[in-house]
Amino acid sequence: MLNSTSDYREYIQQTAELLGLKLTPEYLPGVQDNFERIAAIASLVTEFELPPELESAATFEP
Repeated sequence: MLNSTSDYREYIQQTAELLGLKLTPEYLPGVQDNFERIAAIASLVTEFELPPELESAATFEP
């Protein structure tokens, strides 16, 4: 999990490079802000503890 601003910046730059996206420096702060907001929202789900007796759902295979 990414925890610091520099972690997000590095992740965004590396991911953009891997995907072949041209992320110009002036767009990086906005992308980083949105990424941090998405991570904060996702933390509501990722940090929710599940009870140990919970069983995984069946896998759908068409």
